[in-house]
Amino acid sequence: MKLVRQLAGQPMPPPHRRAGRAPQLENAMEIKQQLKLSQQLVMTPQLQQAIRLLQLSRLELIDEIRKELDANPVLADEEIDPRARSNGDAKNGELLHEPPAPDSPAMASEKLQVADLEKRSEDKRVQEIDWEQFLENRTLQQPLPSNRGGYDELPPIEQNLTKSASLVDHLRWQMQLSDFTDEEKQFAELVLGNLDENGFLDLKGMDRENGEKTPDLTIEDLAREVPIDPEDAECVLREMQEWDPVGVCSRSLQECLHVQAECFGYDDLEVQMIDKHLSNLEKHNYQAIARDMKVTVEEVYEAVKQIQKLESRPARNFTDTDDKTIAITPDVYVIKDSDKFVVTDNDRGVQRLYINESLTKQLLKDPQAKEFIGEKLRNAQWLIRAIEQRRKTIIRVTECIVDKQRDFFEKGVAHLKPMILRDVAESVGMHESTISRVTTNKYVHTPQGLFELKYFFNSSIRRMADEDIASESVKQAIKKIIDEEDKSNPLSDQQIVELLAKRDGIQIARRTVAKYREMLGILSSSKRKKLF
Repeated sequence: MKLVRQLAGQPMPPPHRRAGRAPQLENAMEIKQQLKLSQQLVMTPQLQQAIRLLQLSRLELIDEIRKELDANPVLADEEIDPRARSNGDAKNGELLHEPPAPDSPAMASEKLQVADLEKRSEDKRVQEIDWEQFLENRTLQQPLPSNRGGYDELPPIEQNLTKSASLVDHLRWQMQLSDFTDEEKQFAELVLGNLDENGFLDLKGMDRENGEKTPDLTIEDLAREVPIDPEDAECVLREMQEWDPVGVCSRSLQECLHVQAECFGYDDLEVQMIDKHLSNLEKHNYQAIARDMKVTVEEVYEAVKQIQKLESRPARNFTDTDDKTIAITPDVYVIKDSDKFVVTDNDRGVQRLYINESLTKQLLKDPQAKEFIGEKLRNAQWLIRAIEQRRKTIIRVTECIVDKQRDFFEKGVAHLKPMILRDVAESVGMHESTISRVTTNKYVHTPQGLFELKYFFNSSIRRMADEDIASESVKQAIKKIIDEEDKSNPLSDQQIVELLAKRDGIQIARRTVAKYREMLGILSSSKRKKLF
């Protein structure tokens, strides 16, 4: 204590005062034990696995189950259920040991047993055949004629499986047919390696992990990489742009349309419009084009009709996936039964798991494998419980959504009500994060169509003299107004605002209409205008 007070800059007390305070200091420094109860959430590996399974999609869950089946020997699926066979064997054993009564089913079982014994003796005689002699005699036989019909002439099914060719493969095939030199082919490979998903040559810089951006590349940079003369590189690139599809490997939309117009023999007016007035073409500002090029508006209209026939995306027919053809398997079904909506899960394709009891008992007899099998058994039990809990949670959340959005299931999207994650979380007694995991990448098949579970969560939009409406319903109302508009005189965003307030009593700002319109993939009024 003397050292502490000196460090603190306090004067030392006199000896008689120190002697009097010694008992207090001793009591202050004593060690005590206390019992304290507290609760805290510990993220065990099993709990982490349950949370991870909850947010997996249907395909990801099937893949996870297959991985667990391969890694865990005590897990089994429906296809190799040993319990059914063991039960069947037990029943057969009971029949064989009971005394058969005349004219009873047991007599039929006894006859089957005799037939089985005869079959075993026949198999024993077959095993005594000299198979070496049999095979030797078979090789001496005359080969069958090669002109046989039927399925024997068909190649294996593996040879008939094909995949759609990608754009790069299609261009590389044309490169092999060209008269390029080795250096020119190397340059062409560099060009093919820098194509984007639309078929354009993308030479822009890339963002690094440290936040820096690499400088943009040029054709000269690619030419120096080979190396090849820059002028030859431009000629190679131009020839590649004339490959099928025409306009591929272009550096911009303007160059792509220009190459197509020249290859297809377009007039000089149309080529000049592409080179000088592409922005006016996008805005449908045909009067400005006519004034600048000193032609009539009618001539501009005819030229625009031809330009619209050109392809603005060369890789359109070579995309790996098409959003319109992707098949989605729903996780749950909502079926209307008289006046009620019934929620059922879709377990087709999802393997049912159980513990392979017979194999587990055999493995547990080995002392060396007992600890390993015990751990695998616990993991299997947790996995089965987690999958079952996932199924029940999805059904429970879907039932809550059906209860709150009944008007939607009865009448359609226009009657979708505002709903947030907290509304469902409070109803089912779960956390909002759990509801978010349950509704991510999960789909429900309803009488109104196929929807993601997240689709039903919408913010509210104020209405005049009526209850609030969901934002998704507002989007559909905007889409309906635009679908019904005069295509030669499309409505502006402000006119849509006025129509929403007049027809549906929806009060939103013009910028909100613009935001929802962009989310729906609808162009502005100037770009929606159709003059012919």
